[in-house]
Amino acid sequence: MIVPALAEALEKRGYSALTPVQKAVLEPELGEADALVSAQTGSGKTVAFGLALAPTLLGDAQRFANAGAPLGLVVAPTRELALQVRRELEWLYELTGAQIASCVGGMDMRTERRALERGAHIVVGTPGRLRDHITRGALDMSALKAVVLDEADEMLDLGFREDLEFILDSAPAERRTLMFSATVPRSIATLAKSYQRDAVRISAGGEEKQHLDIEYRALSVAPADRENAIINVLRYYEAANAMVFCNTRAAVNHLTARFNNRNFAVVALSGELSQNERSHALQAMRDGRAKVCIATDVAARGIDLPNLDLVIHADLPSNPETLLHRSGRTGRAGRKGVSALIVPGNARRRTERLLANAGLTATWASPPSADEVLRRDDERILADPSFGEPVKDEERDFAAALLERHGAELVAAAFVRLCRGSRSAPEDLIDVAPFAPSKEKFTRREEAPARRDDFGDSVWFSLSVGRRQNAEPRWLIPMLCRTAGMSKREIGAIKMQPKETFVQIAADWADRFVAATGPDRKLQGSIAVRRIDGTPDLSRAGYQPPKPDKKPHRGKRPFGQGAAGFEKRAPVERQPGGEVKSWAKKPGKPKFDKPGQMKNKKSKRPPV
Repeated sequence: MIVPALAEALEKRGYSALTPVQKAVLEPELGEADALVSAQTGSGKTVAFGLALAPTLLGDAQRFANAGAPLGLVVAPTRELALQVRRELEWLYELTGAQIASCVGGMDMRTERRALERGAHIVVGTPGRLRDHITRGALDMSALKAVVLDEADEMLDLGFREDLEFILDSAPAERRTLMFSATVPRSIATLAKSYQRDAVRISAGGEEKQHLDIEYRALSVAPADRENAIINVLRYYEAANAMVFCNTRAAVNHLTARFNNRNFAVVALSGELSQNERSHALQAMRDGRAKVCIATDVAARGIDLPNLDLVIHADLPSNPETLLHRSGRTGRAGRKGVSALIVPGNARRRTERLLANAGLTATWASPPSADEVLRRDDERILADPSFGEPVKDEERDFAAALLERHGAELVAAAFVRLCRGSRSAPEDLIDVAPFAPSKEKFTRREEAPARRDDFGDSVWFSLSVGRRQNAEPRWLIPMLCRTAGMSKREIGAIKMQPKETFVQIAADWADRFVAATGPDRKLQGSIAVRRIDGTPDLSRAGYQPPKPDKKPHRGKRPFGQGAAGFEKRAPVERQPGGEVKSWAKKPGKPKFDKPGQMKNKKSKRPPV
């Protein structure tokens, strides 16, 4: 049963129904027992533990008495999540007269200490800062009735186990302990066993419904097109709020600079920013001054942006839990969302395993092309609500003057140019075929590159660039695909020579490839292309087949080779007067010219 004051706050907030996790914590079987609750991100966990705490903190009263030592403590992994939890509890407990204080890293400790001295019914904080206040005697834990660990799995992942154990050991033994976690690995189960008494295990339903609210898309891209694909995805969806996840701070800074240059309203969120900078970034997203937030996993943990419709994984998540946490930023409170994974060719199998381990099904596709983005722009222009509004009296005369002076076609064209000019131009992407997921068990053998022995009908071409010009398949293949508009499936074997490279092209693409090279038959203005009849003669192209001799032991140079790979030469001595005299007539057999000179047995060279 919900405490009446909280029920009124929910109704005032517009709640028409509770989520599964919120219903689960209100079951009579739970009562005042400890609980270990697992529920997916975005399922309403904050309101859930707020509802569960109320009977414990209030007892039979409807309102709190004057604040003294805290009655409830909520521990969250990050500053943003802690402050967000405080905001949620403030409106939920508004009618109970609760005083809620926060203790988070990056804020002024003196201000927090004064707030604790004035008294608080509930304290929300991060592990490190809470431990500091307990150690300094500013946070009195003696009256504590309940402790909540929010995102417990993330706190352990971030290395807060010692701080959590210190906080729980400092709390009264008879307290109530609630743990909320998206997943329950062994570390969480061990912590629960140590600090909870006969905890009720709750696995909230509704995860399937949450997954239905999120459309997962795996977008196959050429490695060189990763950033361009993100630009096209952002342009295609034009989401009110979008979040792009990276694995490192350096990647966040790089993408932020790139997207700023492309005219996107973007903010960054990473651990190197101050609390003030992070708060301003989130506020810019909430009030519409920014539309794209580029963030690391830790910085974005627990962030709730109300209009977040698109999540892009610029770097693939390291594990299924991270994928679920990232994607859970969207598809919240009944809203639909899109979670797009940018998948380079060499990460396709890993992505498939990641999705399978997370229990998700994604649609494999190519990123939106430039033409698709422009068509979507045209659809948005046609659907612009301003066309449904009547012409105002103050607009009528000027509209008529425009039509009379320029005509309807020029006015419409100018309107289209204005609309398109305010947006970043889409990128032209290399055509990469969508990946077809396999239903077989994944093995290392599956990830091995496919052999090209059975490539089929093909034509060989010679490119006037080779190993001496640092030619490599990793940049030759994208260049070939970009030139002819083909995918790498139409490219067979690539045989590198010192001064030229032989490339095998599918027969039905050969003519198109030749036409794409232009009348001068060159790639990128300097690489000459020549069609070869039959198979290239590698022996005449300077190719030397490998000798069947035994390879030298690892770490040793082949016999007769110096440090730079050149043939050893006999040592020489420069005689007075400039005459050069050889120490040896033949390499490897020194003959000494000075009488009585002895060899150094260890080095086998004459002493200096």
